[in-house]
Amino acid sequence: MMKQKFSQETGLIKSTSLYLLTCAVLLVVLAVSVLSAVTFGTVKIPVSQVYRVILHELFGVGFSGLGSGSIHDVVWLIRLPRLILAVAVGMGFSVCGVVMQAIVKNPLADPYILGVSSGASLGATVAIMLGVGAFLGAGSIGICAFAGAFGISLLVLLLSNIGGRSNSIKLLLAGMALSSVCSAFSSFVVYFANDKEGMQTLTYWLMGSLAGAKWQNLFFLFPIVLVSVLFFWTQYRSLNLMLLGDEVSITLGTDLHRRRQGYLLWTSLVIGFVVYASGMIGFVGLVIPHLVRMLFGTDHKKLIPLSALPSAVFPPCPAASSSG
Repeated sequence: MMKQKFSQETGLIKSTSLYLLTCAVLLVVLAVSVLSAVTFGTVKIPVSQVYRVILHELFGVGFSGLGSGSIHDVVWLIRLPRLILAVAVGMGFSVCGVVMQAIVKNPLADPYILGVSSGASLGATVAIMLGVGAFLGAGSIGICAFAGAFGISLLVLLLSNIGGRSNSIKLLLAGMALSSVCSAFSSFVVYFANDKEGMQTLTYWLMGSLAGAKWQNLFFLFPIVLVSVLFFWTQYRSLNLMLLGDEVSITLGTDLHRRRQGYLLWTSLVIGFVVYASGMIGFVGLVIPHLVRMLFGTDHKKLIPLSALPSAVFPPCPAASSSG
């Protein structure tokens, strides 16, 4: 039954060889985009010196004078971290968008559909406007946003299980309700704090930015995103079943209740970490999966990698234009 259903929803490209070729081409395009984007910026640096700095840091190639200085700092501490963060953000949001669309069976779902964005916004609001978490240092805003995003996800699971087991409709209703509550509290805090400078900081953070990229953040963020992509790739059968509904999955011998909750918590963790590093960034997690579905169909075995790769290619362009 499942094979018959998905055979009817196959996209324009059905060949497995074309799918593999597309993955290979996207990997090459990703590498080329990063290596070319790192040479762009407001500071004009010769291409040869850019790559010499990277080779020196990665492989210790002994070019004199490349371990410090303004050129080294622009390339290694500003441009390259932003590009790597852009790749991680694109991959993380896109794959989480695919998973969310399967969990709630809604093509308009994005990574923020279940109130995660409102929870992160509330966390950032209380951090900026009320100084909550100031003892955490420079990363207090991101940490509070992460806590808000993950906390709302737990509340969504709790509410959706009241009066019976959760399903896609109850998850959506719980997410919408908590999203409205968080938005109301955020507006309440902003109104009574009456902090013009804080409002500007909050608005800037809510717009999302890659300017705060640091290697120490990327050392844990990028592996988390990569492991998540690989994990959800292995779960393609369960994600395909979620599109068919709980009743059909039970008749096929699979109960999706616990898996749906586990996937929701996992995606919330990934979204929380990405929001911690980059703020609120949208668009990628909603649009890219639909473009891939139009070409390759709804099978998550193809959808997961083909959503992650173009989403990783897309963000380095604007990241390069804003780099030093």
